Amino acid sequence: MRTPGFLLVAVLLAGCQTAGSASAPPSVLPLRSLKLYETGVGYFERSGQLAQGDSTTLPVPTGHLDDALKTLVVAGDGGGVTLTGVEFSSSLSRGMARALAGLPPSADEPLTYRTLLLSLKGAEVEVRTTGRRGETLVGRLIDVLEPPPGASPTTPEADEDTKKKGDKSPPPEPKKPELTLLLVTRDGELRKLDTASVSSVRPTDPTYLTRVGAALDALSVRAAQNQRSLRLLAQSDKPVTLGYLAEAPIWRTTYRLVLADGGERGTLQGWALIHNDTEETWAKVKVELVNGQPDSFLFPLAAPRYGRRELAEPEERLATVPQLLDTTVDQIWGDNLDIGTIGHGAGTGTGQGFGSGHGRVGGSHRTRAPSVRMGATVSSSDALSVGNLAAIAPAEGVEAGALFSYKLAQPLDLRAHGSALVPFLGAPVNTRRISWFTGPGVPARSSLRFVNATRQTLPAGPIALYENGGFAGEAGLARLKPTERAFVQFGVDLDVELESTKTETKEVPQRVSFKDHRLLQDFFRNSVRLYELKNRSRAVRTVYLVLDVVNNSKVEGADELDYDVHDQKPLAVFKAEPGKKIERTLKTQEGLQSSTHVDSLTAKQLVELSVLEVLPAADRAALKEAAARLEEAEARAKEKDEVQASIDEVNEDLKRLREHLAALGDKSGQGANANPLVKRILEAEDKLTALRAKLKAAEIATRDKRKVAEGVLQKLEKEEPKKP
Repeated sequence: MRTPGFLLVAVLLAGCQTAGSASAPPSVLPLRSLKLYETGVGYFERSGQLAQGDSTTLPVPTGHLDDALKTLVVAGDGGGVTLTGVEFSSSLSRGMARALAGLPPSADEPLTYRTLLLSLKGAEVEVRTTGRRGETLVGRLIDVLEPPPGASPTTPEADEDTKKKGDKSPPPEPKKPELTLLLVTRDGELRKLDTASVSSVRPTDPTYLTRVGAALDALSVRAAQNQRSLRLLAQSDKPVTLGYLAEAPIWRTTYRLVLADGGERGTLQGWALIHNDTEETWAKVKVELVNGQPDSFLFPLAAPRYGRRELAEPEERLATVPQLLDTTVDQIWGDNLDIGTIGHGAGTGTGQGFGSGHGRVGGSHRTRAPSVRMGATVSSSDALSVGNLAAIAPAEGVEAGALFSYKLAQPLDLRAHGSALVPFLGAPVNTRRISWFTGPGVPARSSLRFVNATRQTLPAGPIALYENGGFAGEAGLARLKPTERAFVQFGVDLDVELESTKTETKEVPQRVSFKDHRLLQDFFRNSVRLYELKNRSRAVRTVYLVLDVVNNSKVEGADELDYDVHDQKPLAVFKAEPGKKIERTLKTQEGLQSSTHVDSLTAKQLVELSVLEVLPAADRAALKEAAARLEEAEARAKEKDEVQASIDEVNEDLKRLREHLAALGDKSGQGANANPLVKRILEAEDKLTALRAKLKAAEIATRDKRKVAEGVLQKLEKEEPKKP
């Protein structure tokens, strides 16, 4: 039974009842209440009257035993209750179970016929052989031998009846050699038995079957799901309540939002999906859904653990038996099994995720990246304060506590391994039906501005919307704190169109500075955009347009402004009358800063800045001087490009001349200096050497001139403005 409610995965003490006992089965303390958490655990409370004779138990699967032992608590008033402990059968690790059965300790090594036979080495066994000479031998198993390399297949001997009847059937096929058992019988006789002729091997020790059974239980793939019990060692004439933690399926949320006429308000229904993955039927269990993620971790407690002691060897190594008898130092010292210091760590996490993207299932939105202006990166300016569009958004929602809980109105009845969808929330909410545009010319999305007007945090989950008595669409709702808002897109809006018919943009520099090898320009970007809005529906529509501006801006011309906290984007809001086409003009001013690395600056850029009257005279003089140095650097850079072109041309000539020389060879019998091809090659190489020297000089001059220009620009260094 793998359920959170049975976190006390204690192995029921196998010796609780003696064989043949006719006592009644122990009573189970009934499950009364359950709290489910988002971290995949549940808090189970069982309460009731203790049975007589210390026979009350808590059922848990083996896999949950450790959790139960580290979290078991006596809840409520303990007066009149004497609880001396909880008894359970010790859990066996796989390695321990295999070791007790004489099997290899490695869990990765398969249990083969040979492995099981080797576990009987030294034990007394009863061996039965087959064939007409079949016999039963009792003795001790000395060893299990592999067939020698290159052993030939053997042909089984035909029985006497077949020989007498003169059977003409083909002889049996030869068999591959198998294992050989080396046995010493009770009479002291040594026997070698081929396992091909052995029908059975039975250990005479009655405890062998118990040890192998325990090993098989521990190695079973369902071992962690086996039903166990914790026996309460308690006495009380009053009801007792015990609580414990156990692994449980994560409860998940799904919502329905029924919109009223006009979409300005609605009723939110929250439904929770709950699973009972235990072997126990829940009867009238009080269920509480906790919206929070308290830390929880796994910790090994139930199974016995053994330390490793260091072998202290005397300086003079003396054996207790002759060295070449039946043991070695390795056998005395080894099976260390790589067990070191035992430690533990605690961590927390949640496996719950939600991929709807802020309620925009199937929708899209644009995220503005820093723009590039004349080779510069443009972002919001700290020096120019225009406005703060982010302040439009209401204050961020605050949770009143780390955990919120939703109590189901009625106790729950749920069969074992059953699931249920149960309502946990029903509350009016504030909504606003809108048409959402990520930009002009983009199809509109049917959307909703949703405000969490409840006093509790809403878990993330899918949400289905109903409007005008029918289905309107569905989306994903992100986790929302009280008073927080979400913009939910749930379909395509075919009734509204938005186009940009005219755009004018002007940039007005205000300030220049220099820092970290970069020229910084603070400027205003003033834009005027004309929009054409069409509303073909029969109702007034509220249109939301995502503005591609920074927060440090001011906007004029919209009916109102809003802000999307999730994407950190300002929104312009327009009212569109039914069945009409309207034009709206939107004016924006952004406070921006461009950043250009000194290596990307041009003399033309600096000249244009040096004539701006808005700049101080000292800044304009520095820009003019730096522009002159950059003109010199650009002249040397142009020279460098010309030299590089000449080098490329000479390299092509050399390649062609060498190809001719290799193809024709020197058949004139003259010296190398008399060969015209060789002479031209030497002249070209001399020219190439001179050009490379000239190129190097031009590169150095270009770099030096730019360094001089950068030194002049450092006069523009200013203190950074303090952020408000």
